[in-house]
Parts: sequence; C-alpha cells; structure tokens
Amino acid sequence: MKRRTRLIAAVCGLLIIVGSVFFVVQQGSVDNRQVTNDASNTNNKAVQPSFDKKQYSLDDPASQWVVVNKRRPLQPVDYAPPLAAPAVPLRLSAGSLEMQLSTQIIPAVEQLFAAAKQDGLSLMVASGYRSYQTQVAVYGNEVKRNGQQTADRQSARPGHSEHQTGLALDVEPTTRQCEVAVCFGDLPEGKWIAQNAHKFGFIIRYSQPHEATTGYTYEPWHIRYVGKSLAAELRKQGNPPLERFFELSAAPDYQ
Repeated sequence: MKRRTRLIAAVCGLLIIVGSVFFVVQQGSVDNRQVTNDASNTNNKAVQPSFDKKQYSLDDPASQWVVVNKRRPLQPVDYAPPLAAPAVPLRLSAGSLEMQLSTQIIPAVEQLFAAAKQDGLSLMVASGYRSYQTQVAVYGNEVKRNGQQTADRQSARPGHSEHQTGLALDVEPTTRQCEVAVCFGDLPEGKWIAQNAHKFGFIIRYSQPHEATTGYTYEPWHIRYVGKSLAAELRKQGNPPLERFFELSAAPDYQ
C-alpha cells in the first residue's frame, strides 16, 4: 500500500515537472513571437516613406509647387500660362483674362465649386489670372489709395504675384458679400473653403498668423492650387506657409 502511494506521488511530481517545463517553453515562444512582432512593427514604421519635397520645381512658373513671394519673383517676369475660363460662376465675362486660369487647374476648380454647390453654397470667381501689366495697374491703384506701406501688405508688386501663374484665384459668394474682404472667412462659404479646399488640391495661401513669413495680411478668399498630395500634407502639419514647409527664407518684405 505504501509502495503504491509512493508511486502515485512520484508520478504526480513528474507530471508537475513536465507541466512546468511545458509552460516555460510556451511562454518563451510567446515572448519570442512578441519580440518578432515588435521588431516587425518597428521595421514597418521605419520604412514609411517621408513626403518627397522634390517632386516638382519650386522655381519653374509652370510648376504647381512654384513659390512666388516678395523675395522670389517670377522668371521670366512676363510669364503667361496657357489659359481658359472654368465652367463656374464668374464675376466678369468668360472672355476677360481676369476670369481665366491656368488650364492645368480647371478640373480642380470646377470640382471644388460643384462640391460647394452640393453643400448648398454658391461660389464665384472674383479674380483669376493677372498679367504683369495688369498687376502694374492693380498695385499702382493700391498705392494711390492706401500708401505704399499698406499696399505692400495687401497687394503684390508686378512680377511677384501668384495670380500671374494662373494657379491662384480669389473666390467669393455669388451674392458678392464680403467681396475680397477678411469677413469672407466668417461666412458659410469662407468656412467651407477653409475646411474643404485641400480635398481638391487648394490651400489658403495667406493664412493666419503667418504675415511675418509671407509678407501679406490674412486673405481667406485667396486660394492657391498645389495639388492634392501637398495640400493634404500641409493640412496634416497644421497648414504652415509654403516658405516654412519647403525650408525657404521668409519673405516679409522686398529686398
């Protein structure tokens, strides 16, 4: 009887030892899998591609990423893109050059306006392309009305205007309420632009509070085409101005 009891105890002890060894082996396997998974996740994060800032030229006036400011004039100074009038509401007739835009952004403009319309908002082009000579007149009038110091914060000198690229446009409600005015940003149309323009490749070029970088006061009506990928990346990073994103010098004034 005692021999049988000792045998049962020995068998139980052996089972306990085997079970312990099995647990340790299993736990080690789990730990190894966890280490492997962690390493895999780390590697996956490591190979995530960064945004390629060299996809397009920052100097070519025909490039959708061209950076034009007070210290980066257009070259050549009389540059003119291929132009067409978008099929959207226009402040002037379609034959007016100021209602035309670079042909490369026409589809994006029409899609932007159509999306706003679907949301119950009616947008209109207030101003599009401006030639060098047109900007001479626009800037000159600003200087006469407000003086050069104020004009330089609100209007580009000839050869320094995004409007000359055909990639920028001023938008407004079809009612013309807050036409080219800061209060546009408080209207439903202005708020919609701020929330949705990036989906179609546009940014508010002169946003708050970046006057020290761009040299221009806040213009919620002035949108600039940069393409969907860059517009999305800028929004993800908090909408920095192009100068800061591309690590260019700030352009608060003319040198």
